[in-house]
Amino acid sequence: MDRMLFVAMSGAKETMHAQAINTNNLANASTTGFRADFQTSLSQQVYGPGHASRVYATAQDAGVDFSQGSVISTGRELDMAINGQGWFAVQTTDGGEAYTRAGDLRLDSLGRVTNGAGNLVLGNGGPISVPPHAKLEIGADGTITIQPLGQPVNTLAIVDRVKMVNPPNDQLEKGDDGLMHMRNGKRAEADASVTVVSGSLESSNVNTVGSMVRMIELARQYETYIKLMSTAVKNDQAAASIMKMS
Repeated sequence: MDRMLFVAMSGAKETMHAQAINTNNLANASTTGFRADFQTSLSQQVYGPGHASRVYATAQDAGVDFSQGSVISTGRELDMAINGQGWFAVQTTDGGEAYTRAGDLRLDSLGRVTNGAGNLVLGNGGPISVPPHAKLEIGADGTITIQPLGQPVNTLAIVDRVKMVNPPNDQLEKGDDGLMHMRNGKRAEADASVTVVSGSLESSNVNTVGSMVRMIELARQYETYIKLMSTAVKNDQAAASIMKMS
């Protein structure tokens, strides 16, 4: 009985974990540049004194769906979407470097370039700052060009170039902040081959219909484990009654 109860309990626990990941994906279905998470689990023997006759389900590291979302034209001068593979480099709250596909750029009160989540966007020499300007353009290579205030239309000044990287996917992992980080803790090198589409944004790659179906499947799976645990308890009670009668 205890073997049946233990397997059902660990299965229910991992199903709840998978449901939490799936729910987070659904919640970010409209988040710019979001990458969906995967959850995997496997059976593992319980090691210890005695015979190894018990198994339990254990979670593996959550994987990330690196497929590209849809590129949607917005016409906004500070919006940009990466064309193909690559990532924008942003500064984390602790001063480190992380990577995102979200190109919904903004200017704060100090003229610093941030994305929609408030992360400072990095350029060739660190966080990018844009001086007062009459017009701003972002080139296909990520170069930010402005027309300074009070200057003729044909007077353009290059401010900086957005740092874009393209490390192999197996070297990246998603952190608790929702940003991608290098597994080795180092900073990725800028890749000049990465280009952007100005005036556009990349949508989340979450399949909402598939995630809704997955939510129903996980809910039913969880109910099955609960029924198994209830059955194990009833079997134990029946066995105890038989022992009393004997």
